[in-house]
Amino acid sequence: MPAPAGSGPGPVPAEPGGVAVRTGPPAPAALWNRNFRLFFVARAVAVLGEGMVPVAFAAGLLGAGHPGSAVGYALGLWTAAFAVFVLFGGVLADRFTARRMMILADLLRLPGAVLLGVTFALGSPPLWAVYALSTVAGVGAALFQPGVASTIPRIAPDVQRANAVLRVVEALMTMAGPALAGLLVALWNAGAAFAVNAATFAVSAVCFTLMRLAPLPSDGAGRGSLGSEMALGWREFRSRSWLWGVIAIWTVYGLTVAGPMVPLTANLVTGEHGSATYGVLMAAGGAGSAVGGLLALRLRPVRPLAAGAVALLGLPVNLLLLGAGAPVPLLHAGQFVGGAAFAFWLVMWSTAVQTHVPQDALNRMHAYDVAGSLLMMGVGRSLSGPVAAVLGTEEVLLAGAGIAVLVVVALLLVRPIRTLPRV
Repeated sequence: MPAPAGSGPGPVPAEPGGVAVRTGPPAPAALWNRNFRLFFVARAVAVLGEGMVPVAFAAGLLGAGHPGSAVGYALGLWTAAFAVFVLFGGVLADRFTARRMMILADLLRLPGAVLLGVTFALGSPPLWAVYALSTVAGVGAALFQPGVASTIPRIAPDVQRANAVLRVVEALMTMAGPALAGLLVALWNAGAAFAVNAATFAVSAVCFTLMRLAPLPSDGAGRGSLGSEMALGWREFRSRSWLWGVIAIWTVYGLTVAGPMVPLTANLVTGEHGSATYGVLMAAGGAGSAVGGLLALRLRPVRPLAAGAVALLGLPVNLLLLGAGAPVPLLHAGQFVGGAAFAFWLVMWSTAVQTHVPQDALNRMHAYDVAGSLLMMGVGRSLSGPVAAVLGTEEVLLAGAGIAVLVVVALLLVRPIRTLPRV
């Protein structure tokens, strides 16, 4: 098992339901060491760049006279490549170290972003080139993502604090990315946005190159074939009932709630209140995510998954307000609460995985988590339109609110999930 995260005050008895928390400040720990500072910068610029891509594609392709479906295909190919290759990314990160794979992934995506920047600045690249480069970027993201989870326990003396800090900056960069891309497109063109995106890959690669990590006992150890390593990862995954239990429940949530929520919210709010209101709504959600991360800095649950599940009750509040046609100020409040709830859950979940799964299997475990969640969310998004056309958008959102409550109940009813202790 990984070394325990930085500890706070002594043990606190659990409240009924096992969600007792410590509200005092954590014990001092040198979180902002050299490696964590480099990792923090790398993640901040990476999320900023990722947030710019949809706006840049939309502006570049629509501005060149291509239909809206071209934007969907470009983004869809990125998602498909990511979902297909992320499991391989987890195995390769365990074989060759996460740091090397993240540097390789940044260098793989850098030339494509530069090429998109140049071609969009000069006019418009052919669609086949856009689709090919978007697919390569998705493969690069799949090689990169598994290493994020396994690196944090190696550089942070307090894993929960690290996850909370990173969640705050990621929420802020998620809001800043589209805004910056829109500004660059307005002042210059889509090529400028892709040029900045390319620069974020370069900065990230430099940061990871400068990091100095102590070798693990498994580094350089003999490994089996790629297939046997994936099979071993699957056995590790199945042996932890709390881990696969959460992911199994989460696939239902992604299919029925998280997947449909984004496109249905966009269609409903934009159609009834305009695109400006939808933009403010997304900003409210981002602000809520930042606050959720700050709460995770302060609250240190004895049963992290149980506490995170209780926090998830903020999500159906948002869906109820949307489905009930609440006034715009209440929609903003609901989005804020939902963002905070989801961010707090993510910190608890990430911390639980990173502190309970052995370091030499962590990349593969994270890859299974990401692949399962992403695939079902993608299916949910694809089905949301046809289902809403039959049942109605508001009705689907209200049904999602009910399912979200049932998801929380399921998480709390499964004993290995409810009782998983804080390390």
